[in-house]
Amino acid sequence: MTTVEPLGAVRERVLGSLRQEIIAGRLLPGDRLVERELAERFGVSRVPVREAIRALVTEGFVLFETPRRTVVRRLTRTDVAELFELREALEVYATGLAAQRATRADLAELDELLDRAADATAADDAETITDINTLFHDRILAMAGNSLLISVMEPVDGRLRWLTRQNEEWPQLLAEHRELYAAIASGDRERARAHALAHVRANYRSTVRHLFGDPDTPVPTGTDLAGFDRPRGEA
Repeated sequence: MTTVEPLGAVRERVLGSLRQEIIAGRLLPGDRLVERELAERFGVSRVPVREAIRALVTEGFVLFETPRRTVVRRLTRTDVAELFELREALEVYATGLAAQRATRADLAELDELLDRAADATAADDAETITDINTLFHDRILAMAGNSLLISVMEPVDGRLRWLTRQNEEWPQLLAEHRELYAAIASGDRERARAHALAHVRANYRSTVRHLFGDPDTPVPTGTDLAGFDRPRGEA
């Protein structure tokens, strides 16, 4: 007997696949999403594809350029700044709580993730590094023991993973995570908060540098920054 996959499950499968393709860079900013082509590729009807695309619009990954043209979103400096402002506000607070509340089991799990990250960094495996980076920060949020923090971060988690994937300074990222782990393990809330703040700001500078060039370069009024490509006039 053939089992029919529920429509909701099909939608989530298509949504998860498309989201991961965007995060991993297999779908690039400006690439068009065509319902018919995607339905054929996934072997499904156009309904779950249409619903998945709408969900990606809500999550901030794609946008409707016209009623008949949907593309992967091109992030601006403002998009990046706003995401990192939110991350700074919430992650710094969460890391302070994690330092106070982490158990030995929590710390052992973070340490194991760092070992996996080191292996992936040595292999220059960007997709695995991004996945482990997400798990590392998810564990810190969980260690904070505040469900509201998790619920606030969840809607933007995918976009933050997307930004992390643009930052290819992996050895530096690993070093910062090791410092962050040591600060949390110390149990010193203020030390952990300070390291979290430094980490978020360093990651912001690296991301902006990778996407747009020198982060200190002034942005002329009216410059079109709607894309990962550097604006005209920047190195």
